[in-house]
Amino acid sequence: RSSRVVEIQSQMSERAVELLGLPEDRPCLLLDVGCGSGLSGDYISEEGHYWIGMDISPAMLDVAVEREVEGDLLLADVGHGIPFRPGMFDGCISISAVQWLCNADKKSHSPPKRLYRFFSTLYTALARGSRAVLQLYPENSEQLELITAQAMRAGFTGGMVVDYPNSTKAKKFFLCLFVGTSGTLPKGLGTECANEEQHQAKFTNERTRFRNIKGKSVKKSRDWILEKKERRRRQGKEVRPDTKYTGRKRRPHF
Repeated sequence: RSSRVVEIQSQMSERAVELLGLPEDRPCLLLDVGCGSGLSGDYISEEGHYWIGMDISPAMLDVAVEREVEGDLLLADVGHGIPFRPGMFDGCISISAVQWLCNADKKSHSPPKRLYRFFSTLYTALARGSRAVLQLYPENSEQLELITAQAMRAGFTGGMVVDYPNSTKAKKFFLCLFVGTSGTLPKGLGTECANEEQHQAKFTNERTRFRNIKGKSVKKSRDWILEKKERRRRQGKEVRPDTKYTGRKRRPHF
């Protein structure tokens, strides 16, 4: 199982670095938020860039030290802010970490405040014209809205890039944020045949409502039924085969 996790983590790190759109002619200094054991950092080093990783877990950072990663490591809670001097980083990536700021683990924790503290200090620590790409697993559309609203309050522009929006397994959310310049939002992978606008949630400084952001199919529609049957099959349950009649509206009976 762990090798599969490592593989997924590496793929997401590659995609996040790609979405940063870094200059190819010089090495950059990147911040890795929630760096864990330094898997993303390995990829950043391979690409010839330098990095500093922050994580709240001493155990994970111990693993990173044992693995002799090339980046510098900092034990810190990003909900308290990013403690680096202004304009220091050429970009920031984060893999599956930012959604944890939505949880109030202590009585004193206020998720909106912690998110705002994180985003406002991150905004300051990034060089003008750079980007932050945060891959996250939102629990629901409210969480996504909370995260993006605090990012906008802090001055970022940008939006959500959704890769493979039509796949339950491969679907990935990347919050792509711009510092000081409004860039064009990159296209999500696997959206070529889909209706583009549906899956590219853009935001400027106006507040945007993210409804049904998970791209869930409308309940009881054919797609919804097929997705449900597919889930049941994966759980090893007996499911009737799909036919052209699956999910078809029946005529009313009198």
